[in-house]
Amino acid sequence: QVQLVESGGGAVQFGGSLRLACAVSGSTFDIGVMGWYRQAPGWQRELVASISSSANTNYADSVKGRFTISRDNAKNTVYLQMNSLKPEDTAVYYCNARTAATSYWGQGTQVTVSS
Repeated sequence: QVQLVESGGGAVQFGGSLRLACAVSGSTFDIGVMGWYRQAPGWQRELVASISSSANTNYADSVKGRFTISRDNAKNTVYLQMNSLKPEDTAVYYCNARTAATSYWGQGTQVTVSS
């Protein structure tokens, strides 16, 4: 089993920054890609950014140049640095970890950006 716990969400103004963290515990040895997803009210959950075990990254077009995903394998933690935040970034952000067999999700953390 794998447990994911997100932290770092909150409320910021337009143009502000936040750093999300996702601490992973449990059977982490076969985790491959990790990612951050978000879901706004009335919208489907969407991929924000992902990072492989070899640190290859992928970003949604809407966050390229503003968000940076990173992972510290020694600490079993993945981060999402979010800069130049916009009101449309408001959502619940979820951490995801994938193995060959399954996918794990955190409980989510709220990010609210006011104009």
